[in-house]
Amino acid sequence: MTGPAPVPAHRYAVLPDLAEAIERWQAWLRHERRASARTVASYGRDLASFCDFLLEHLGEPPGLGHLKALAAADFRAWLARRTGEGLERSSTARALSTLRTFFRFLDRQGLVHNPALSSIRTPKLPRAVPKPLTEADAEAAVTSVAALARDDWQGKRDAAVLALLYGAGLRISEALGLARGNAPLRPGLLTILGKGGKERVVPILPAVAAAVADYVAACPWRLPPESPLFVGARGGALSPRLVQRQMERLRGWLGLPETATPHALRHSFATHLLGNGGDLRAIQELLGHASLSTTQRYTAVDGAALLRAFAAHPRARGG
Repeated sequence: MTGPAPVPAHRYAVLPDLAEAIERWQAWLRHERRASARTVASYGRDLASFCDFLLEHLGEPPGLGHLKALAAADFRAWLARRTGEGLERSSTARALSTLRTFFRFLDRQGLVHNPALSSIRTPKLPRAVPKPLTEADAEAAVTSVAALARDDWQGKRDAAVLALLYGAGLRISEALGLARGNAPLRPGLLTILGKGGKERVVPILPAVAAAVADYVAACPWRLPPESPLFVGARGGALSPRLVQRQMERLRGWLGLPETATPHALRHSFATHLLGNGGDLRAIQELLGHASLSTTQRYTAVDGAALLRAFAAHPRARGG
């Protein structure tokens, strides 16, 4: 597949000097940046749209001299036009990135130097709401991943890793950062060193402890107390990429959505706790979030749980 063709420079409503610069930029994207045809085409559409705006905004086809003279107010007018047309902020952020790339290229080529664009802020994008798996899909991922491994002990290892993500809410880096001496082989509490060197304590459920103990018993490599708990086929520390690849295979095998990633299991841990009546601040502690506002992102995921909690509030009954 060759992908969509970029917008030819001669199709832009611009003066010849700018059309030539656009051709050179597109060639640079293809040959120097090794950008795909799809990326070049996307950049081209963004730039063509900006040039169309300039044609109307300036009252004449723009050239390099016009680009050099553009003020911050001109770029803001373009942003306002996009907002007025109802374009998504994510689309505008991408188009602004295209302009920055193009103007940097012009600057390096000695064609246009315009510092006004650097003063324009990228539109704030809404933070993506976590996309958890259903309880059934999360359980299926944890219990089925062992079947994808080449060796029995590797299957037990992968099941133990996913059990820690879903059953204890660990980040993948935290699970793979565990040392053999800290392996949670029995139910109880586990101290985790999280982001920023902050410690937190998480409970280890019997099923999670059993999965880790099962892996340790089957692992053919000698695991000294200070060595990584989870190792690869050659005995070195297990790569996060391998865990991600197994989740990719699970998506195809179990028909899981594209959002089913190792980190989605951690999201699922929090969301399912919330859905079953867990306290939001307690979940914050379990996840190791520095701010409750980070944990509150899960409230957008499980609105039904919040409605149930509201219905149980004394004020909800009136009086």
